[in-house]
Amino acid sequence: MTFNDLNIIPPILKALEEKKYSTPTPIQEKAIPVALNQQDLLGCAQTGTGKTAAFAIPIIQRLSKVTRQEKHRPIRALILTPTRELAIQIDECFNHYAKYTHIKHSLVFGGVNQNSQVEKLKKGMDVLIATPGRLLDLMAQGFVNLDAIECFVLDEADKMLGMGFIHDIKRLLPKLPQKKQTLFFSATMPPEIIALSKSILHNPVKVEISPESSVVDTIDQYVYYVEKEEKRVLLISLVKQAKGDSILVFSRTKHGADRIARTLCRAGIDTEAIHSNKSQTARQRALNNFKSGKTRVMIATDIAARGLDINKLPFVINYDLPDMPETYIHRIGRTGRAGRTGTALTFCSQDEMKQLITIQKMLGFTIPAVS
Repeated sequence: MTFNDLNIIPPILKALEEKKYSTPTPIQEKAIPVALNQQDLLGCAQTGTGKTAAFAIPIIQRLSKVTRQEKHRPIRALILTPTRELAIQIDECFNHYAKYTHIKHSLVFGGVNQNSQVEKLKKGMDVLIATPGRLLDLMAQGFVNLDAIECFVLDEADKMLGMGFIHDIKRLLPKLPQKKQTLFFSATMPPEIIALSKSILHNPVKVEISPESSVVDTIDQYVYYVEKEEKRVLLISLVKQAKGDSILVFSRTKHGADRIARTLCRAGIDTEAIHSNKSQTARQRALNNFKSGKTRVMIATDIAARGLDINKLPFVINYDLPDMPETYIHRIGRTGRAGRTGTALTFCSQDEMKQLITIQKMLGFTIPAVS
């Protein structure tokens, strides 16, 4: 199947061809027709499956049917997402897919001065991408009106729950029009998320892509059994063996991320760390440096890495094992994205064996060890 088979309009197809996207991923193949049919959708898919395009393309196509004047554009689509980084990634996707349409879009998020965001809101836009806190703040100040919303996307709903945004979402929902299309995406479906989805979706079509059929199959996974004090030496060795390839390394803590970055820098390897203690400007600068290749290695905590979309990232290294097996899937999904292949390497010390066993049970196989 190609995107052309999904009845995508020519301007979007042209943009997809420029990005060399010809074949839809499983979530896109299943979700796009539902969204184009203006039905509510409950999408369950892991990160790295291409779900941003699964909602962005139908929104652009739907809104392209009506030509708007440059001024007095009401916001017709709202995309709510948990982190600033993910909001920026979604905005970049809209830049690509809407390149040959008249659709205007922008984003609002906290951690930065609101003035530039307010100026863009005053000029009018079709699509608003937002994090919950800043959106509610701007609404309270009278800068955002959602009365004309036709399509509402709630992305990474389980991460919203984990980050404490569930109350913000419940405050926002009554401010949206009752008659609208809602696209609801979550990687997992705990009871709270199931209850939330039932409260906001109307006769939804459920689209579910399992990790095994999406992320895991495109990623070569290996584990190194290594004690804590040996991890730094092993990391330096592996980075040098990679011969110039970009590598994303996950640390369990912010202080650990900084410590690992200093270790690699002392070894002569260009490295930066991103975590929640860094300012938004510093985090975005580090991400841009990493994407451009100026910085070869980036060390990230799980929260800071939410929504990172880095083209052709060949390696992910789990320096520390996460406590939750779903987090492992999220981490390794930074590579092998949208059908590409990648390699995920995991360092496991003796006191992390319990987490590794839980992860392997979720995967349904034993990750091969490197001797």
